[in-house]
Amino acid sequence: MASVPSAPPVPLRAVPGSITDVAGIEVGHFTDTRRPTGCSVIIARQGAVAGVDVRGAAPGTRETDLLQPSNLVERVHAITLSGGSAWGLDAASGVMQWLEEHGIGLPVGFGLVPIVPAAVLFDLPVGDYRIRPDARAGYAACVAASAAAPLEGNVGAGAGALVGKAFGIAHAMKGGIGTASLRVEGITVGAIVACNAVGDVVDPDTGWVVAGARTVDGLRLRDTRAALLAGEPMSPVLAGTNTTIGVIATDAILSKPQAQRLAQVAHDGLARAINPVHTMLDGDTLFALATGQSGKAASMMLLGTLAAEVTARAVLRAIAAARGVTIGTSHWPAACDLPRRGPV
Repeated sequence: MASVPSAPPVPLRAVPGSITDVAGIEVGHFTDTRRPTGCSVIIARQGAVAGVDVRGAAPGTRETDLLQPSNLVERVHAITLSGGSAWGLDAASGVMQWLEEHGIGLPVGFGLVPIVPAAVLFDLPVGDYRIRPDARAGYAACVAASAAAPLEGNVGAGAGALVGKAFGIAHAMKGGIGTASLRVEGITVGAIVACNAVGDVVDPDTGWVVAGARTVDGLRLRDTRAALLAGEPMSPVLAGTNTTIGVIATDAILSKPQAQRLAQVAHDGLARAINPVHTMLDGDTLFALATGQSGKAASMMLLGTLAAEVTARAVLRAIAAARGVTIGTSHWPAACDLPRRGPV
């Protein structure tokens, strides 16, 4: 069996910044107290040009078709990220209700229609699967939303997230939600990512696995990539029971095709920080929002580089902030619970 060699523990790297550093973006979480699940909402009160890119083969999404550049609606008012598998898509209805009550939406002559795309991840095995985010949860996430730096780890859409499930959920570790941002040449790009991957999370700067599938004794990291290359058989994993979802936002001025391109290149960040990624068992989906509030355009080369970087950093932050969870006889440790290798 492949396993990760041990090394002295080192602290996880602190990554400053959050998606709310992007002007015009607010974030709110709802975390259910009955079991680890929840939802997160990313609000753009003034609307934002939006794009999306779905890379996983088992997505659970809403309103993604309208984001294609050839389709009519250009601006959205919020994105909902939720646990609860397809049940969690209901959270977006509560977001729509809150936005309408606050006068936010697309004027259609008979009132306002808030545009709220959504994506979900599968967290049903973590506690009572009958408890999942609904419209009330989405509404509550909006009530909690602000431009302050959002909480990370076991909150919102990351509350029930797990990573490293290729060799059975019993050997997985706690995932979560994380955020990061960068500012270059007067342009800010930020990301928020809920990481619930079948694969491991890897620090792209060092190549070290920081969370993922554990060895049979549960005390070490197995290194899924190395194990698969060595011929170790995977455990049966139901398609769609994983998924990493997130939002990349910028205050740059973008067209709808450029927003879609930004969502596409942001997946490079997932590929740097998660291995394997974009599998038949995941529904990996990233949205892009452009508020335009900097009043500046920027090269897509710069924006793409920043988007991939903050996406990778947000994944690492999700793992750094996560804490272990015990449900009955099942325990999923977090990265902070296991010895780590190398500088992370």
